[in-house]
Order: sequence, then C-alpha cells, then structure tokens
Amino acid sequence: MNNTDTICAVSTPAGVGGVAMIRVSGSDAFELVDKIWQGKRLTSVQSHTAHLGYVMDNTDDCDERLDQAVCTVFRTPNSFTGENVVEISVHGSRYVQQRLLEVLVNNGCRMAEPGEFTRRAFVNGRLDLAQAEAVADVISSTTRASHRIAMSQMRGAYSHRIDELRDSLLELCTLLELELDFSEEDVEFASRGRLLELANNLSAELSKLTASFSKGNAVKNGVPVSIIGQTNAGKSTLLNALVGDERAIVSDIHGTTRDFIEDTVNIDGVLFRLIDTAGLRDTDDRIEAIGIERSLRCAEKAMIILWILDCESQNPLDDYSCRAVSEIMKRESECCVLPVLNKTDVASSERIQDIRTQLEEFGNGRLHASVEISAKTGKGVDRLTEQLKSLSGIALVDAEDILVSNVRHYESLKQATASINRTVEALNSGLPGDLIAQDLRETINHLSSITGKITTADILQNIFTRFCIGK
Repeated sequence: MNNTDTICAVSTPAGVGGVAMIRVSGSDAFELVDKIWQGKRLTSVQSHTAHLGYVMDNTDDCDERLDQAVCTVFRTPNSFTGENVVEISVHGSRYVQQRLLEVLVNNGCRMAEPGEFTRRAFVNGRLDLAQAEAVADVISSTTRASHRIAMSQMRGAYSHRIDELRDSLLELCTLLELELDFSEEDVEFASRGRLLELANNLSAELSKLTASFSKGNAVKNGVPVSIIGQTNAGKSTLLNALVGDERAIVSDIHGTTRDFIEDTVNIDGVLFRLIDTAGLRDTDDRIEAIGIERSLRCAEKAMIILWILDCESQNPLDDYSCRAVSEIMKRESECCVLPVLNKTDVASSERIQDIRTQLEEFGNGRLHASVEISAKTGKGVDRLTEQLKSLSGIALVDAEDILVSNVRHYESLKQATASINRTVEALNSGLPGDLIAQDLRETINHLSSITGKITTADILQNIFTRFCIGK
C-alpha cells in the first residue's frame, strides 16, 4: 500500500439505503473533494464541521449536480486515520455511490484497499495494533457481550495492561544488560530475589490472560454447547425449541440424526452455538457409527454439554451413554455436564425421582444439578436457558474485564508465558544474567507483537486484508 495516496471508499454497507457515506483520506483530501464540491471551500473550513452542498459530476465533458450531500471535515491529526479526512454523506442510491467513486478517482483519488483506513490509523499512531483489530471485532459483534469486549479493547484497556507488563520486563532487562557492561567489576544492578518475585508475578498474570481465551473466544464466536444422549431422547426437538425453528428433523425412528447439526441462538445478549448430535447407542450401521463418533468429538470441544435423558425410556442411563459421559468428565477442562430430564410432562413423579437418584449415584458429585423439561411442549425450557447463561459465566462478564478473544494474541501470550517460565527456571538455577536477559527479551518481543510495537509487513497484511473495504 502507498500511504501517500489520497484514498476513497464507501464506508456504509453495500446496497440501497436512506444514506450512504463515502470516506476520503489523505493529505490532498480537501483539495480533491473541492474539485467536485459546490458549497463552502473545504480547504478553508474548520475541523469537525459539517457543510451542506452538492457533489458534482464533472467527468465526460459535463458539469452537473450528482446529488445533494453533507461533507464532514476532519483535519490532521485529529481524525480517525490521522490524515485529512472528508466524509461525504449522499443518498443511498447504488448509482450515486458508484458514480461518486468514479468521479473521485477521475479527480485524483485511489480506491482504498480492505482495511486501509484502519491501517493508516495504526501507521499514524492513532491506534495500536490490538485496538485496530478490535475495530473489526466491533463491526462484526452480534451480541452485547461480544460488543462490550471489543469496545473495551478498542478503548485501549487491554493494550494498556500489555504495555504495563512489557514496561516492567523492559526495565529489568535493561538492568541485567547493564550488568554485562560491568561484568569485570562484579556489580549487581538487579536483585535476583526481586527479579524472581516479579517473574513469578508476571508468569501468573500471563497465564491468567492466556487462560481467559476460552471464555473470550466463546464470547466472540459463541459458547459451544453439545447436545448428547440416547436416540429418540428428544435432542433435535430441544434444538428446535431453543432456536425457535424447525432446524433439525424430528422422528421416532432411531438414528434419524446421522451427523451433527449446528445453529446459534442469542439468549439475553449471550451467543450460544448449539450442536445437535447423533444419538448414542451401540450400532452395526457404519454410517450411524461414524455420526456417533463425530458426536463424541463435538462433545470434547464443548464448554457445556446437555446430557438429554428420556424419562420414558426403560433405561435412560444406559451403559453406552454413561461410558461416554464418564470419558468426557475425565478431561481436564472447564466443561460442564448438565443432565436434562426430558419428557417430564408424560413421566410420573416417582419415575423422575428414580432417575435423579440414579444420576446422583452415577455422577458422585461431578454432575451439575439436573433440569426437568419437556422439549415438545416447552415446559421448563426457560429454566434451561437460565442455566445455560449461568454456566457460561459470560452474563457476569464486566465491561472492564480483560478477556483475550483474538487467536493471534492468544498465540503470542502462550509464547510469552513459555519465555517467562524459562526465566523463572533460569533464576532458580542461578544461570548467568546474559541468558536470563535473553529469555526476558523474548518475552518482551512476544508482548510487543500484540500491540504492534514489533511487527512485520506480513502480519499487517494478514490482519488488514480481512477488514471490509471502507474501514
């Protein structure tokens, strides 16, 4: 990308609307827009002011009014990109939008690449890299929780914490490297005890940030919820009830669901990814067996597992299902298994109590308290949704909580954690300062890559090309 060009693009969604906005950014933005503007000269107006006038079509030997418009002016450096910016608001006609872009290009602008406005904001110091990535997250956010995390990151709370950790490491690393310059004088500038204490604290902090990725990713992309159980237990009926649509085929034929079916539902601002899986049972049907195997793999990746128990079944806690749930609970993860007693509208209270007793004996305190529902009639489904919100923990996320939701940041934090842990080992082993400083420098570099204090052209290209044009 050539950062000296004046660029333009439509910044509102594609299609017809009441209003569309074309953004122009660059050192010559005012002069170039003035060529097609009938109204106050934009080169002479104050920053952060809006002006009514007309955009002119001065191409093809004509000079006619294209549309009535409002131009909003932002002078460098107090604009989104840090450059001179003009935002032209016109009527949302597709023709007007396209023709205005053609006129701007014919008068010296260049069409912006995806993410080029935000990239310029980063290059000009208006945003760091983590804040720039948060812009895309704000645009793509679909729930209140994901929006709050993205806004917190865009405001800089996350970057500020990363910079604090980086500055602490940089100070210690500087003192250690200073010792190397006076190695012959046997001078110690950094207390090893103090350094070890700080390294342990940083290790704990980085581990905490890294561990927050599971929740942050769930907020951003949806809490993965796997629905498992025997065939005909009512899994597909429950999925349909939760999403409010006939998403899955419901039948009393065993093995109807041969593969997993996924859909999302927004429950009071929290996004859940619901996965209806093939019924668990011993089978000689090769296709059904593959579906069951996929079901178990889906369950292994879930944050919450809804174990559907058929209160009409003679043996709702059959050996196959119990073995599968036991294997899931052996995993070292935050996964929660929530037993859901289905078809309680047709089961006797004695039968329901008997299943509860069996669950207590099987779970031995490892299962969450069961929920009683009828997926067919909707009875108890509201209580189930409340439990889902509670178990996800996302409803309790505060706007000021720092959660990692970006995969790139997660990988950098993992590497930084590994480096600081090597520093702790080196300090405990009494290794020389130059080796300790090397591990500290590596930790600093990994943290710096998150906010963009250290980066490469490939990383920038990979990040900004995923943005929409006009942002």
